[in-house]
Amino acid sequence: MGHITESSWVPSVTLRVGVGTPDVAALLLGADGRVRGDADMVFAGQPVHPSGAVRHSGTSLALALHEVEPEVERIVIAGAAGGGHLAAMAPDRAVVVAYLIGNPEGGEAVVFGEFYRESGGWKFTGIGKGYTAGLAALVTDYGVEVAEEEPAAGPSAPGLVKQPAAGAAEQPAPGLAQRPAAAGPLPLAGVAKGPAGNGAADGDGGHPAPSGTAKDGPAAPDGGGRNGKGGWAASVAGRMQGWVSGGGDRTADDGGGPGAFGPDFKPFTAKGEGDSVVTAGPQVPAGPVLLEVTHQGSDSYIGVHALGEDNKDAGSSLFSSQLADFTGSTVTEAPEGRPLRLRVAAYNAWTVRVRPVSAARRLRGTLKGYGPEALLYTGGPADLTVDFKGNEENGGYVSLWTHPITDGGVLSPSPTLSLSKPGRQLATVPLPDGPLLLLFSADGKWSLTVRELGL
Repeated sequence: MGHITESSWVPSVTLRVGVGTPDVAALLLGADGRVRGDADMVFAGQPVHPSGAVRHSGTSLALALHEVEPEVERIVIAGAAGGGHLAAMAPDRAVVVAYLIGNPEGGEAVVFGEFYRESGGWKFTGIGKGYTAGLAALVTDYGVEVAEEEPAAGPSAPGLVKQPAAGAAEQPAPGLAQRPAAAGPLPLAGVAKGPAGNGAADGDGGHPAPSGTAKDGPAAPDGGGRNGKGGWAASVAGRMQGWVSGGGDRTADDGGGPGAFGPDFKPFTAKGEGDSVVTAGPQVPAGPVLLEVTHQGSDSYIGVHALGEDNKDAGSSLFSSQLADFTGSTVTEAPEGRPLRLRVAAYNAWTVRVRPVSAARRLRGTLKGYGPEALLYTGGPADLTVDFKGNEENGGYVSLWTHPITDGGVLSPSPTLSLSKPGRQLATVPLPDGPLLLLFSADGKWSLTVRELGL
């Protein structure tokens, strides 16, 4: 039995995913439904994907859906069958997926469900398929080559792997064990792999190395009970808030593909912790660019300023927020003749990503989000309803700047301040004919609904 709608949208943010047991793994699949190599399996013994977008931490997985490589179409969540449930939490601690699998047919391992791409966003669907032959049979179905296990003196770990023979130098962590450094099949026995090394990663348009300085986000609820009355799985459904983000199509055939809203280029990513200066790579050309920022921590602050030719703050801040587990995007101009440089002031671990403006979400129907976001609207005259519930103290602030896009100019010299109010808001504002860049900001969760007038 599941407590989600089939094929439910989930927000394209960093989700904390738990299944009530530390024996949980993620399999990153291509369009053919198979892993590209052993590195596409993330588990306790191999805790960080090379892209940094998927991590195993303690008893849960962190899936940064907005950072997953475009070649990855699906992320399968699997593990020991004892958990009986799956839950995913957004950075604001909203439970966006709660799925109960009951008692799957099969004994030792189970596919709980999968996250998959659709229309530029992400959806989740529950599966609940059990494997009597254990995790080795499960991962083999998705293209992982599993080496035969060596006989072990001790008993096997519950439902997953065998322990090494007595007298081994180190004992494995519960769950799967290390992928060897050399090429070859993935063994299900051996010494667990350690965490990634320290140091920030400066992206070159490819996939940045994971930063060992990053701290864990909000933990998934502990598995206080299995799938039964009074257990964790029963209580999580009652805590669901029904907040599931709209997809936000980024690839629709609306004349807004790559290059339509400024230059097209290979994305740039940088990661770090605390105060720093980021210099965008040479692939970022002059012109309007989409700037995406994440920042971890509940008691935190993040501020981002563009640096001018004199290496001082240029204009007002691009971001300045105390939101917990902050995620935000905006549009700024990369300068001509010199690289885009940004001053970051932050308490904790952060990620800065520079992408083409065309990568921003399209505003269609209803979109939901958290914090500031740059959106593209390509429809006709419309009414836009803004639903902002306020922050934890029912305060906060909401604003909307509307930039008409004309003659290739994305950031209008004369934008319209369509909304600027403190506190909880349920307001409707008019939108002119698109294309438009909307720079929306709210101190928490929000919902936007657009209704074209047909004029």
